Amino acid sequence: MEMSVREARANFAHALEAAERGERVTITKNGKPVAELGPPKVSTLPDTPGGLDWERMARVRKELGLDKVELEDGWQERFDDPAFSRAVMGLDDDWDPNRS
Repeated sequence: MEMSVREARANFAHALEAAERGERVTITKNGKPVAELGPPKVSTLPDTPGGLDWERMARVRKELGLDKVELEDGWQERFDDPAFSRAVMGLDDDWDPNRS
């Protein structure tokens, strides 16, 4: 549905009812869209900072035995090396994962 700013002001209840039915209402000014009214977006992400379920990730890590994995010295520096990303994506065949 599309309505002008003037129509939206005069018929806000009508626009809101349309949004409740799942419709998107585009509000125009001088024929150009300036706003949309619609149903709220439903997130499938947990309601946590960053959208990550840290407790679940810890449980899965433990279930898979990854909580016992010992990382060798220097892993963080190699991981942080931009060449690491290029190598993982197959863009850099010459990268040596054992270099420090």
